[in-house]
Amino acid sequence: MAEFDVRGRRGLPGIDYPERFLHALTDELSAAYQGIFAAETIERYVLESYAALLRTSVVKAHLVARVTRFAKDRLRALAEAKGAIPQDRPSVLFVCVQNAGRSQMASAIAAERSEGGLVVRSAGSMPAASLNPAVVSAMAEVGLDLTAEFPKPLTDDVVRAADVVVTMGCGDACPIYPGKHYEDWQLTDPEHATPDDVRRIRDEIIDHVDRMLEQLGVAPA
Repeated sequence: MAEFDVRGRRGLPGIDYPERFLHALTDELSAAYQGIFAAETIERYVLESYAALLRTSVVKAHLVARVTRFAKDRLRALAEAKGAIPQDRPSVLFVCVQNAGRSQMASAIAAERSEGGLVVRSAGSMPAASLNPAVVSAMAEVGLDLTAEFPKPLTDDVVRAADVVVTMGCGDACPIYPGKHYEDWQLTDPEHATPDDVRRIRDEIIDHVDRMLEQLGVAPA
């Protein structure tokens, strides 16, 4: 079991007793990844995930669920990259600047149209505090619910786990690793776009995703 040094941490905002939550999450993940990761590695991932999301968190009531999701996904990505978890599906990472619009739309569309045929993740080089409401609305129009999603910072583990990395206006923020396929999709940033423009961007992403699925040999739904 990881030993937490909670001195000086009782002032951590966002959760009434953050050290209790962080300790419990570390214990849960240590049991799940016993024999794969050391407890110290899991503790570090939990603390890093908490600190990363705390910086951009606006609604503190969501912080526990989001940190739990983020830490679990990062550790799964790390296990996939190490080969500790067998992966029989292509893994795609979508990256934009804020992870509040384009990459979130692409991730949801790819997950839906591949019908589970892909492992899909998204991240941002400079994540925003929340998703663009116009993006959430445009996606709801095509039956995709993004209300539970949140911007996530780009981390090395999710890049290492990906077979395909799709960038969207984030420049050279994404590290380059050999053996991966990189694409850059030229898409307008929906941050200040009109609702009609957001719909157009969404439809462009659907076209891009369908072409990518064809290249990967995954039949789009």
